[in-house]
Amino acid sequence: MEQSKGKIGIREYVAIVILVIGVKLSDDTPTIFVETLKSAYWMAPLIIGFVSIIPIYFTTKVITAYKNKNLHDVILHLFGRYIGTFLSSALVLILMLGFIFDSAIYVDIIGTFYFTQTPYLMIYTVMMIVCAYGAKKGLEHIGSVSWLVLFYIKISLLLALVLALRESSFSFVFPIFGPGPWDVIKKSTTHVSMFGEFFFMGLIAPYIVSAKAYKKGTWIAFVVIIIELTIAFLVYLFVFDYEGLKMIDYPYQELIRLIRFGFLTNIETFFFPFWIIASFIRFTAYIYLIALFLGGICNIKSFEYLTPTIATIVVIFGMAPEAPTFTIFKLRELLLNSVSPMFLLLPCLMWILAKLRGDLKHEKTSQNN
Repeated sequence: MEQSKGKIGIREYVAIVILVIGVKLSDDTPTIFVETLKSAYWMAPLIIGFVSIIPIYFTTKVITAYKNKNLHDVILHLFGRYIGTFLSSALVLILMLGFIFDSAIYVDIIGTFYFTQTPYLMIYTVMMIVCAYGAKKGLEHIGSVSWLVLFYIKISLLLALVLALRESSFSFVFPIFGPGPWDVIKKSTTHVSMFGEFFFMGLIAPYIVSAKAYKKGTWIAFVVIIIELTIAFLVYLFVFDYEGLKMIDYPYQELIRLIRFGFLTNIETFFFPFWIIASFIRFTAYIYLIALFLGGICNIKSFEYLTPTIATIVVIFGMAPEAPTFTIFKLRELLLNSVSPMFLLLPCLMWILAKLRGDLKHEKTSQNN
């Protein structure tokens, strides 16, 4: 498989990961936990993050033990050609399903809140054309754009959260443990795959300047995302209370509609461009990862040419549900539940196999090259 012409640095990699995972605070992710965790739903990112430390650690440990090998190459090396190809095919299918569900939700957000008179098909098509074009440009382009806009996107998010606190009540956080500590832990751990993108980022590990940059960047992004999601979830709770959140599909979009700044009204139009840019970058990265994965499985060197086909498939299946607001929500939560055991166990199994083969002995040498 043909590699990128150059490599991205740690700051570009961190920017990509933060935007790909961090933007989940603006979709239906918060509402997934509210129904059962109630006032303690804000703890979900903290618990999921704590549990995710183990699979993320093993993922980075195994990937960096092999020089110039990405996730697919490592899977083939550890599991053999036939089992490895089957496993990689299953993983790319999971990634594709996640992409379809997530993109359909974002199209629903755009159509519901901003372009109410525009057909969903047109919104979906435009979004996928932009993302496919960005993915075709390559990882360096994605990394450069991500780093360029990261500061402005996060400043807009911080501003939205701070302004929203004027309409909040800190008493909504009680009872702190909601239905009880055990229920909070149980529900959170069944959705560990919410951070599954950290596993798939192993696909671009060879395209980062060094193994050390890949590992360090992963943990920097991990900490930032945990803090970001926890704070955002708390602000939603302070503003809407958990009973109100049960009736809201997209808390972030409702939040920015409530903000008032002096005589200015409809201030959500200020935040929309930053949100849509972050969303485009997220799905551009998804298309690139899927194309890279398929290129490895099918032995296609110029895998970037797969991006239009992937985008077309996503639009076709993403438009299939007649009521995306309800159907996609349930399908996405089912996927999160089903994939969580894989995200927890597969990196551990890969580490065990690498240890048994004696490959981890050469880890230091690989990291220094």
